[in-house]
Amino acid sequence: MADEVEPGTVRPGGRTARVRAAVLRAAEDALIEKGFAGLDLADVARRAEVGKTTVYRRWGTVAGLVADLLQDMAEQSVPRAETGSLRGDLAANARLVRETLADPRQGALFKALIAAAAGEERTAAALHRFYGTRIAEWAPCVERAVERGEAPVGTDAAEVIRAVSAPLYYRFLVGGGPLDEELAATAAEAAAVAARAGVYVRTQAP
Repeated sequence: MADEVEPGTVRPGGRTARVRAAVLRAAEDALIEKGFAGLDLADVARRAEVGKTTVYRRWGTVAGLVADLLQDMAEQSVPRAETGSLRGDLAANARLVRETLADPRQGALFKALIAAAAGEERTAAALHRFYGTRIAEWAPCVERAVERGEAPVGTDAAEVIRAVSAPLYYRFLVGGGPLDEELAATAAEAAAVAARAGVYVRTQAP
């Protein structure tokens, strides 16, 4: 069955790639306008100007389509910066997160995806994979900082990257207020200071 194949495991080329791009763009539009509950494969096919059977055959379910959309978003994300310092790298990460969430289209899309993940297990798993991919992309910045002596040995690189984006997501989803450059700079500086102080050193089990 179509929904037994994990979307994103096949990398199509040519016309198939163009169809996938059109369908994923249409899925984004539908999510922004209607949310996950209003997402319908037939409507997505109409928006993308492709046959319904093509969409049903390739993605099978709405959850499968959203999973592939998140996979594509992870692949298309901006790669990590290499500034030569922990502070500079974390600041670059914070700026990227802020710009993404503050963008009218991307921000609305992330809100729809996060809301969907709260009530749909497969979408939640896909969202976790998306963030896992992004954290893995940026974690080497912290690992290199450890090698340079900017943070202690044993620092959990993934936790440092999570700490950078956490204040931004909190304001985006709960806290209100502007997603401005000052917030991004403060989040990056706080994470850098905490990392240097050893806050994110993994404790050893007894």
